[in-house]
Formats: sequence, structure tokens, C-alpha cells
Amino acid sequence: MKVPLLDLKLQNEPLAPQLEEAFRTVLHSGQYILGKQVEQLEASLAALVNARYAIGVSSGTDAILLALMALGIGPGDEVVCPSFTFFATAGCIARAGAVPVFADSRVSDFNMDVEDAARRITPRTKAIMPVHLFGQAADMDAVMALAAEHNLPVIEDAAQALSAGYRGRKLGSIGTFGTFSFFPSKNLGAFGDAGLLVGNDEALAAKARLLRTHGAKPKYFHKVVGGNFRLDPLQAALLAVKLPHLPEYSCRRTANASYYTERLSRVPGVGEQILLPTAHPHNEHIWNQYTIRITGGRRDELQAFLKSREIGSEIYYPRPMHMQECFARPDQPAPSLPVCEQLAAEALSIPIFPELNRAQQDAVVAAIAEFLGTTA
Repeated sequence: MKVPLLDLKLQNEPLAPQLEEAFRTVLHSGQYILGKQVEQLEASLAALVNARYAIGVSSGTDAILLALMALGIGPGDEVVCPSFTFFATAGCIARAGAVPVFADSRVSDFNMDVEDAARRITPRTKAIMPVHLFGQAADMDAVMALAAEHNLPVIEDAAQALSAGYRGRKLGSIGTFGTFSFFPSKNLGAFGDAGLLVGNDEALAAKARLLRTHGAKPKYFHKVVGGNFRLDPLQAALLAVKLPHLPEYSCRRTANASYYTERLSRVPGVGEQILLPTAHPHNEHIWNQYTIRITGGRRDELQAFLKSREIGSEIYYPRPMHMQECFARPDQPAPSLPVCEQLAAEALSIPIFPELNRAQQDAVVAAIAEFLGTTA
């Protein structure tokens, strides 16, 4: 049975009438930059994540960059972040002129090892940027304690974790800023690039809004050098159609994750050759990805085997940031981050999207069992 890693049409086509009506509304409004649709979506998303302020932006990447700019982080500064993450986390730090300082990860949840991060704080450190990878919260109590100890702001990279929670609090609202992505593959996916910046500080939110539009207020009078980070009203209108369905999407992903865990845990070899992801009980995991680990250097072999059975999978991420050529520093060798290097060699994400059916999941389980030389 063919099982794609993701099929966006299954989610979007049932909403076609409402999406087309949203498009027509924007078309006939004559307002194609910012405006009512953006403001309404910002208000809805602020309420969703329990933040005072929400600022729609052009992408999740630009949300991170805007947060850094609003905090005044630039040349000579350092920002501590995990190495096992998507490029935008570290790339935005470098684009701001600062230096990403990479911390190791935890095998328990793929997220930043805060104890390791603490060892990397220097007088040049100006922020900490945890990533809530694959839809599960980083250890925010430890992150916020570390930040308080050194009087540092926290930027939560929650690109994969919209509506996820940590000890009863919504991610993105715990730190100084929270950043989200609406890239089409995310739990709430747009029809192109789109993102969101949230926070609770009035002055910082006002600065971010100013920077979002070239630092101009009023128009053509530029107080600071900003950027063009605006969210299109068309994307806002389309996202507003999908937003009410987000709880259902999350419930389905959670159900799919539970089914995988229940079925795969009974397969001989799972727990030794293949390790399943865990959801900490204090976290509200939204399962942007269901990421298994394959030991013994056989990860690529399993991916090739799944491909031969027409089953989609993806390696997030094959090379951690501290090993990327663009972050090489001639004055010092790359840090030793053994856990994140292990995760990069073992991690493989299998289909988890909400519309995945049980027959497809059974096919995935059966293929993994076959790879291990047994049956499900």
C-alpha cells in the first residue's frame, strides 16, 4: 500500500468552498497588504496561545529574525540554541550579525539539553533560543531559570508547536517572544510561506510591528531600519478558514501517534533496534512529526526499505547545525555534541498527518516489522 509522508490535498480539498470564498473576499476587498484579515487572525492566534500580542509575518524564519531585531541583537552578540534543529534557528542568528552558539540535545525528546546550554553562556550571550522540536516542548522551567540567572531574553522557536503546551501553559507565551511557522506542512498550514511572532511585552511588540514594515511610522518616515516582514491578507484569510479545525487535526495526530506506539511496541526488536518517541506527561504534544530512532547504523537502510514499499519518510535532520559548512569558525573547531550527532544519524520520521488512516498505518507497521525480520 502506498503511504505518503504527507498529503495536503486530503486536508485542504474538503474546505475548498470556504477557502474559495475567503479568496473572493480578499479579491473584492482591494486590500492586499495587511488589513482586516491579518488583524482578525492575529487576535485569534493571540487568544489561542495566551499571548497579549500577535504579529503576523511573512514566514516562520522572518518571525525569528524579527524577534532578534526587536531585541537589538547583532554583531558581537551570541545566542545559545540547539544544534539539532532546522536551519532557520541558527541562520537567523547569523543573519542578524550575531553568532549561534550550539548546545547539545536530549535523547528523551530531541530538544535542547539545558545543562549543556548553561556551560556555553558567556558575557557575550544576549539570548537563549530553545526549539520545541517535532511538536513537543523543551524543558522550559530549566530554560527560564537559566535565562533569569543571567538576565537573558528567551525566544521560543515554536515553528512546529502551535497550540502545544508545557505544564498547562501554551508554548510561545512563556518566553520573551514566541515564533511560529505556517509553512504548508505544519499542523496549521498556509498556502505558501507565513508566520507569527507573539509576546507579552507592549514595548517590544510595538517595536516588532514597526520593524515589520521597514521601520516606518508614519509611512515614508523611518525611525529604524526594518524589513518587509508582512503577512499577506490572503494567507491570513485562508488560515482563518483552517484555524477552527486545528483542534481536530491535533487530536487526529495524537491518535495516530498513540496507535503507532501501541502497535510498534509489540513488534520484536522495537525497543532495541528501533526506539519510539516519548511524550512527557507534563507536555501537550501535538505530534508535528512521529520520529523514531534506528540504532546500529541502519537508519538509511530502513528508509530505503520503506521507499521500496512506497512508504514515505524523512530524515529531520541529517546534519546538525554545528557541522554545517556555513557555521564553521576558522578560529576554533566545531564543538563536540555527541547526542545531537547521534540523533542526526538515527532519526527517521514516518507519516503522522491527520488524514492518515489505520490501513495505511498498519502498512507502515508491517513494513517496519518486515525490515526487522518479523511480523506485526
